[in-house]
Amino acid sequence: MPKGYIIGNVTVTDPEAYPEYIRRNTPVLERMGARFLVRGGQGQVVEGQANERHVVIEFPSYEAALAAYHDPEYQDIAEIRRANAESVIIVVEGT
Repeated sequence: MPKGYIIGNVTVTDPEAYPEYIRRNTPVLERMGARFLVRGGQGQVVEGQANERHVVIEFPSYEAALAAYHDPEYQDIAEIRRANAESVIIVVEGT
């Protein structure tokens, strides 16, 4: 079964408040099978436009990734990100 991924492309607008999102989302997503493959770090846009921060989270399946994103507990925490960052979040199936 192909794995599922949540890919985030984020520009933090309030660096004082954003760490609370990271602190709270990590244990919730890990309980749902998440494995963080990329979480910030150095990056360079070589074509097109993107936000500043990149995140790739692996899940056992596409369905698990979708379920994690839509989980009410995660969605409550995601409000912190929405209030303190501009972001594009994509859920994709691996090959």
